[in-house]
Amino acid sequence: MDSIADNLSIEDGNVLNTGVYTNFPFKPKKYEGHDHSNLKTCNLYKLLPPEMKSEVEKNLHLLEYLHILPIDTMGIPRYVPQLESKHGDIEAPNLIYKVSDNVYVHIYPNKNDVRNFYIPIEPILLTGVGKLIKELEIKLVDYLTGIDFDPENLEEKERILRESLDAICVIGKKMTIDNSGSGIKNLFGKLLESGSFLSGGKKEDNHIYLSKEQYGALKYSVIRDKIGVGFLDPYIHDRHIEDITCNGLGPIFIEHKVFKGLRSVIEFNDNDALNQYVIRLAERIGKPITFKNPIVDSTLPDGSRINIVFGDDISKNGSNFTIRKFNETPFSILQIIKGGTMDYRIAAYLWILISEGMSGFICGETASGKTTTLNGITAFVNPEAKLVSIEDTPELQIPHKNWTRETTRGSTRSGGIGEGSGSDVTMFDLLKAALRQRPNYIMVGEIRGVEGNVAFQAMQTGHPVMSTFHAATVEKLIQRVTAEPINIPKTYIDNLNFVIIQSAVRRPDGKLVRRILSVNEVLGFNPDKGGISFIEAFSWDPVSDSFVFSAMGSSYLLEQKIATRLGIPGKKKKVIYEEIEKRAKILERLDNEGIVNYYDFFNTVAKITKHGMLRIQF
Repeated sequence: MDSIADNLSIEDGNVLNTGVYTNFPFKPKKYEGHDHSNLKTCNLYKLLPPEMKSEVEKNLHLLEYLHILPIDTMGIPRYVPQLESKHGDIEAPNLIYKVSDNVYVHIYPNKNDVRNFYIPIEPILLTGVGKLIKELEIKLVDYLTGIDFDPENLEEKERILRESLDAICVIGKKMTIDNSGSGIKNLFGKLLESGSFLSGGKKEDNHIYLSKEQYGALKYSVIRDKIGVGFLDPYIHDRHIEDITCNGLGPIFIEHKVFKGLRSVIEFNDNDALNQYVIRLAERIGKPITFKNPIVDSTLPDGSRINIVFGDDISKNGSNFTIRKFNETPFSILQIIKGGTMDYRIAAYLWILISEGMSGFICGETASGKTTTLNGITAFVNPEAKLVSIEDTPELQIPHKNWTRETTRGSTRSGGIGEGSGSDVTMFDLLKAALRQRPNYIMVGEIRGVEGNVAFQAMQTGHPVMSTFHAATVEKLIQRVTAEPINIPKTYIDNLNFVIIQSAVRRPDGKLVRRILSVNEVLGFNPDKGGISFIEAFSWDPVSDSFVFSAMGSSYLLEQKIATRLGIPGKKKKVIYEEIEKRAKILERLDNEGIVNYYDFFNTVAKITKHGMLRIQF
């Protein structure tokens, strides 16, 4: 019988996994394949806490994994039913949490590095499954050859594969002739049923006989490798993961929402295997990759963003890929506040600006949380507004009913007007089209080329625009938008009302966190100085990890733009600052009442708006 340690090598005979191996941070104990038909006889089971016992009763492969751990030196991992941010503060985490109904993850401490280990625990680790998978592969090929197998989409392909599994696999032991009459009778019944007895022929038995647990493992394996993305599937389904990176040969690296940087035990050790995997991965997403076209930037079926670089001529450590995970439900502004990126007062200030149609950019470096913030503050746009979003890769999620979602088409990225020719549709093309759709707000996933010029033209004609932008400071932003290829005249800059500068910063305890460094109000071009004037409305104090409202009582946007638009007299402009405090308290109250889900929050804001609770009284 195969041992679980053998199965953990991930050598399951599938093309997607060839050349991938598991490099454990411990020496797996030899597992003899105990009989778990009666768990009460298992000494390890007896030691488990109640919650862990409940899980291993549902998924025996979890217990088999625990058997190979060096329990005597490291202890039994703690089972965490609900992973929380506080678990990230554990100095040497040794815990297991659930990813899906039958997949778990073991976070194992690393004594030699800052990155702890990430170990997926999958059903295919079940004893004996390794050989069964190889046998099933052969029988699947034979079975599918004899039927009309031409699926139109992944859903159809999955349906056919599941039906094939049901036809091939039999739960239970194979019937054989024995000395008892019952055995002969059962075999005779099977022959009559198959028709081979009556015909006098001998029909080959193409079934696989297995246990219920083994059948579940085989079904998981087939769907994972034929429909999903192979060994990466647990990572894709883990909602706590933000980024998955393969830098070439060596381990997979992970950015985790709770445990930050982690190192997977799954590694590539062969260039040919790595190349084969990325080729299959590119085919799986419908973007074939070749040495002639070695870069793919696309999305996985779940919406996650993937970038693939193929070949060692342009990537010296071999082919590589990076996956930026897609959150099915984005973070609400309250969840962003809870994470410390901003406070209630900044959110209340942005609420007023956005509800009054101000245009703004969220700026920062890669992985600073720009898109997360943009998604969060979009809930402040008037619920009745019509929004148009324009993106290279779909990442924005907008809760409004009247939302038109546009994405580019073609392999070229925007950067010149001529790129819109032929079958390609660029950001530039989509932004021009959006101006004819009479939107109340235009959301641009990221401005990086000539579409920036059209965005400023949209602002100038009264169409508010919000977007993300790669720039570390307001000065750098201005330099980029006024230079090639965007070329915005400096006199147009005042159409951009506010600029948020956001960054990933390291706290004194060494943890990497996301913070809004400043919220800035753009005043416009100063002809005397020949530059662009702006003021810092909010700033982050790194010492106290808090935010300072620098523009309290002197905000240009609140007093000169919004107060004037609302008809607030000069002597009563202080009411707009009172409105910030009022909305900050509303946000805090919603947070305390647990209305933090993205869509729940938006629906609540819509009700508050409808009942006139946000009218500024003066």
